[in-house]
Amino acid sequence: MKQFFSTICLALVLGLSLPAMGQQSVRLLSLEDAQRISDAAEARARQDNWNVVIAILDAGGHLLALRRMDGTQIGSVDVALQKAGTAVKFKRPTKVFEDGVKAGNVHFLSLGIAAVEGGLPIRDGDHVIGSIGVSGVTSAQDGIIAAAGVEAF
Repeated sequence: MKQFFSTICLALVLGLSLPAMGQQSVRLLSLEDAQRISDAAEARARQDNWNVVIAILDAGGHLLALRRMDGTQIGSVDVALQKAGTAVKFKRPTKVFEDGVKAGNVHFLSLGIAAVEGGLPIRDGDHVIGSIGVSGVTSAQDGIIAAAGVEAF
């Protein structure tokens, strides 16, 4: 009876662990990654004397890094966070939504989406592991800065 019980327990442990063995691991965005991305984005902004806010979120939409350059309006903090949040939640650049609104799809505006360029997902292969949101200059300029950050990853 003891051996039967031990065999059942072993089978359960092995059976429950087999699905986990087939899963591939997904990289997590680290604070070091967030700082490197922020550094690259800030360096790009400084090239044109643009003052911006840079927000980096993890895959769950939680803040990893926030940088507000001197002289940037305080309202850009919320906008950068919204852009980063939209990019990570929908796994696409916020420019997609901006283009949609310009094409007449105004329903995006009622969903709490930041429908302006400057938010990008950060990917590890096919997996979105975080996002960047930039605000402070024009949306196109914000997009340039965000792209520089993602390229550094």
